[in-house]
Amino acid sequence: MQLPQLVNMFGSDLQRRYGEKIHKLSLHGGFSCPNRDGTLGRGGCTFCNVASFADEQMQQQSITEQLAIQAKKANRAQRYLAYFQAYTSTYAEVELLATMYRQALSQADIVGICVGTRPDCVPEAALDLLASYCEQGFEAWLELGLQTAHDKTLRRINRGHNFSCYQNTARLARERGLKVCSHLIIGLPGEGYQEHLATLQAVLEGGVDGIKLHPLHIVTGSTMARAWKAGRLPELVLNDYAVSAGEMIRHTPKEVVFHRISASARRPTLLAPLWCENRWNGMQAVGGYLQSQGGQGSALGVKQRYNPDNVSLLD
Repeated sequence: MQLPQLVNMFGSDLQRRYGEKIHKLSLHGGFSCPNRDGTLGRGGCTFCNVASFADEQMQQQSITEQLAIQAKKANRAQRYLAYFQAYTSTYAEVELLATMYRQALSQADIVGICVGTRPDCVPEAALDLLASYCEQGFEAWLELGLQTAHDKTLRRINRGHNFSCYQNTARLARERGLKVCSHLIIGLPGEGYQEHLATLQAVLEGGVDGIKLHPLHIVTGSTMARAWKAGRLPELVLNDYAVSAGEMIRHTPKEVVFHRISASARRPTLLAPLWCENRWNGMQAVGGYLQSQGGQGSALGVKQRYNPDNVSLLD
């Protein structure tokens, strides 16, 4: 299976543009989250346990030290993107953000920066700071954790913001020349194939440069873990994920870059579904679906098999 022939993947896009392999190095800036520290709420989103994707020990090291360690693990790459991943990486005074971002961008082998954050935690001063790096010739991505365009679901997962908040932040970022990547979760409670496609449609209509797809993980320490253990939350079936992710990709214009089409978590933090222990399982299933149904953009202009009018985005 040759995914780059079916999907405009971020790694292949970077290699085309830079003429060599570019690797993302994950960083932990020691940031918190307003949905955990009491500003918006306590306990975070119902699906969240940051330990499932980030090494909490990393925050004991400086940004420079983290980059050096991560670069040694990178496979066949000579240049990198600094990826501030854990928690909300714009949730601090802009002076502190500038110090941290500058530490990363000052390394000779760094070509740009990716910042993962919430759409309600990106003040215009932070956007201006990131835009200044574009003016200096760096690549700059704002990765916004949207998860879904459905306000009902956002409330249900205790997200703390609505879809219009995402729309506004994405617009302000793109007006400044920043590239926006939208993070979307497939398999959230109460959502299925129709809701997934409606979320995609809403994100595309607002303008987006990249998309990152995640299957819903049930992880220890999350609110959803308790519901799953009590039998109140079904786990995501691999085939269902392949269909939803595959159709979302097929309905996406070819110029939009997919940063990820699956994801994994480590056991024992991961409880379910166990196929998420290896990201390749999801990638292989989605790739197989695309091989049989058509690659990215192949469903555009074709009569859709769902009716978005039956789904209210702001319900």
